[in-house]
Order: sequence, then structure tokens, then C-alpha cells
Amino acid sequence: MENFIVSARKYRPQEFDTVVGQSHITDTLEHAIEENQLAQALLFCGPRGVGKTTCARILARKINEKDGSVSEDGFAYNIYELDAASNNSVDDIRELIDQVRFAPQVGKYKVYIIDEVHMLSSAAFNAFLKTLEEPPAHAIFILATTEKHKIIPTILSRCQIYDFKRITIEDIQNHLRNIAQKENIQYEDDALYLIAQKADGALRDALSIFDRLSTFSQKNITLAKAAEVLNILDYDQYLNVVDLAKENKIPEVLFAFNEIVKKGFDPHIFIAGLGNHFRDLMMAQNASTIDLIEVGEKTKTKFVEQAQKWNPQQLIDAIEICNHADINYKNSKNPRLTVEIALMQLASLTANFDISKKKSL
Repeated sequence: MENFIVSARKYRPQEFDTVVGQSHITDTLEHAIEENQLAQALLFCGPRGVGKTTCARILARKINEKDGSVSEDGFAYNIYELDAASNNSVDDIRELIDQVRFAPQVGKYKVYIIDEVHMLSSAAFNAFLKTLEEPPAHAIFILATTEKHKIIPTILSRCQIYDFKRITIEDIQNHLRNIAQKENIQYEDDALYLIAQKADGALRDALSIFDRLSTFSQKNITLAKAAEVLNILDYDQYLNVVDLAKENKIPEVLFAFNEIVKKGFDPHIFIAGLGNHFRDLMMAQNASTIDLIEVGEKTKTKFVEQAQKWNPQQLIDAIEICNHADINYKNSKNPRLTVEIALMQLASLTANFDISKKKSL
């Protein structure tokens, strides 16, 4: 049986141009290497899973390639990695400082990558200060952290800081699309969009979800299966409830809500999501605001179709009803009833509109 390698490791970028969504950093680093203007201490900070350690490794290898400390088979010498999460004592840092003193036997630079640097103890930080301020000419430090605020100002002031940003949903979706094609995995575009949305800007999380889904769906990732595995209320369920409400079908709306609760979804999350759905319908009514809806293209078309059935005032009223139920949910002695009252009000919106029209006639 062949060993399975998770996508996050299998498709880890080996060059700057394959790093997803961080071009503002990769371009700067490439230019710095070309023009020989690289700082001796760099701090990579940003959320988890956005490419900090990956960029640190690529940078370390690029420095080695430039100064000739790479073997014939491409193995890079002079790269030392320290995980500060498990090596955070002052003794670990003193050991590192002792190593730093010696010049490399091959090539020009020694590159030290210290991951999760915020985990160092205050004594370790202080021991590291002098070396970081006046490093030997052959040493380059690349520090990586998810929590910049935990690093003492005296360390920050000695580093060139690179802020990594959350990766956009579109960039993650495109990356997943490329991997799916390489792995011969069938997919629905909207399912990949949902994975990217759930990952919240972290590519590693997205790849982890992607692996889980491709196994569960036997290499055929659909929106329905993605919603099931991720335990997310499918857009289709909201579309269905809103259609029933438009037709004033109160019993059917309450039954649909009951089915959703039976599947284990929190009524509070449902009513908040329904309010968001009505907000998206409002955005779908105008061509200039349609891009403010964060859903896949196929789902966006369904939203536009449904939005045509409602007038703007009805959607504003619907949003207010959902928002009111969302606010009152926690204080209610019977929270489920709060949601059901909101659903009955929503299902009566168009009925009231029709009655008032008849009266005016």
C-alpha cells in the first residue's frame, strides 16, 4: 500500500511564483536577493496556513543557490530550522548563538529559520537580542510567527517585517481547481468555493478540507456533499425556505425548519443565516452590488432568479424580521418559538402586501 501524502505537503510551493496570494511579499524578496539588499533579520507574520514557513524555506534555498552552497543534486547546505514551540528555553537560544559564531564551510551564508518565534520565553528573547542586533556577516535570520503582538518591541525593531495577508477566496478556489485537475478529481465549482470560504483565508485548512472531501465523495466533490461534510446549511435549503415564504406556505416553512433542526443545526445559526440570505437577495437585485455576494457563480444565478420575485421593501422587512429574531434569541425563554414566529412573519410578508394592494384598489 502506497503512503498517502496530504495535499498541503504534496503541493507545497518550491518557488516564489507558485506561492498563492502573497505576490506583494514574494516579489519584494526576489528583488532583494537579485539586488543584494536582503536584511539580516526578517520577520514573517500573519495568520496560520498562508505560506510563512514555505516562503522562509524558499528564501533560504534561493540565498544558498545564489552563493553557491548547493550540492549537485540540489541539496541546500547551511539551512537550520528551529521550532520555537518546543525549543523555547534560554539554553536552546544560547546553543543557537554558539553555532552562529562559526562561518559556513561551504558558501557565503548560514540561514536560520525560527518558526513560531512568539513562543520563546522572555529570557530567551533577551538572550537573542544582541545577536539579532549585530549578527555576524554570514548569518541571516528568518523568524516566523502567527502572533506578532506577543513579540517584544526590541525584537520587532531589529527585524524587517513582512505581513502576510489572508488568501482570497478566489485564489484558494483556483488553487484547489488546479490540484483537482492534477489528481483527476471531479468537482463542482461552487463546492470548491464553499471549501475556500470555510477555510477563512488559510490555504492549509482549505487543502485539509479538500483531502477529506475527496475521500468522502470518492473523488467527486459536489456542493451537497461539501455542505454535508462541513456541516453547513446548504444554500438550497435557504432558497427553498424563502420560496415557501414567498408563496405564504406557513405549514411548509415550519416543517422545513423542523427538518433542518432534526439534522442537528442550531436554530440561532439558521435564523442568522436566513437574514444573511435575504441581504444577499437584496444585493442580487442590483447589477452594481451583485459582486458583494460571496457565493459561487452557479449559486449566484439562483440568487438573482429568486431576487426578482421580491420587491426591495419586502426584502428590507425580511432582513429586519430575521435580525430582530437573532437579537432576541438568547434572551428568549423559548428560543425555538422566536425563530418560528419570525418564519411565520416572513411567510405573511407577501400576503399582507397583496391584501393592502386589494384594499387600495
